[in-house]
Parts: sequence; structure tokens; C-alpha cells
Amino acid sequence: MPTTLIADRPIEVNSEGFLTNYDQWDEELGAVLAKMIGIEMTDEHWAVIRFLREDYVGRNETATLRRTATVGGFEIKRLFQLFPSKPAKKMSYVAGLPKPKGCV
Repeated sequence: MPTTLIADRPIEVNSEGFLTNYDQWDEELGAVLAKMIGIEMTDEHWAVIRFLREDYVGRNETATLRRTATVGGFEIKRLFQLFPSKPAKKMSYVAGLPKPKGCV
């Protein structure tokens, strides 16, 4: 896997720039990743990201937008506002997780 320098530390990523090592992520890195894609994190953003990280642990699969809404209790419309244009892809990127299955 390729390695890139993010927040002054080497991070393992795939060809699309998504983290490949769950344990390399922390909220400081998440904030940097968000800023890289033009998102300023708020408590509401962090609630979504924390849900994704916790959900991933038990399933070893990134939650889809529908699962995030249904299981996480977040409104899909609001997810589009928080993470505009391809929210599932942006949420997983900031959370340091693989893209959800079916996400292009």
C-alpha cells in the first residue's frame, strides 16, 4: 500500500487516498482530512464520524448512507448538508474508513 504524509506523519492509503490502517486514525487526523476536502468539523459532524468508526469495528465494513440514517439515526437530508456532494464517500474519508460498498 502507498504511504502519504498527512499532518506530518506517514499514513497508509489506497490508490484513492482512503486510509487502509484503522489504527492510524485519530480525531486530529480526521479534522485534517475534513479540512482537505473543505469541511469544517462541528459536533454534529463528529457524531456522524464517531458512529461510522464504532459501527465499523463490529462489522469490518463501512456503513452505507442508508445504514448511517437508519441505524445511526441521522437524517439523510442532513448528511447531504454536512457532507455535500457524495456524503457517504466524504464521511468514510474523514472517518479513515474504506468507501462503503456500492459507493463510486
